[in-house]
Amino acid sequence: MPSVKTNLIIALAIGALVSALLLAIEPLTDFAYLSLEWPGITVAYFFWGAIGGPTFLGIAISWLVNALIYGLGAFVILSTVKVLREA
Repeated sequence: MPSVKTNLIIALAIGALVSALLLAIEPLTDFAYLSLEWPGITVAYFFWGAIGGPTFLGIAISWLVNALIYGLGAFVILSTVKVLREA
């Protein structure tokens, strides 16, 4: 069975892919899935409003926060599957 560290790395990779996919399909879907990006957009908005700076930095922060949030969800699912397999 994969260790916790392996599950964490896999989950973060899944989160990064989901976040990148959401950013890539925004213009193609006319921002139909924008609600799935609210955690990252909110953090980027607060950071950008407090500090200012380039838009690219806000997009990078949004991507990173969404990757961590979706990675956390994937980690919970992977950990649950691991526990259920061991039982």
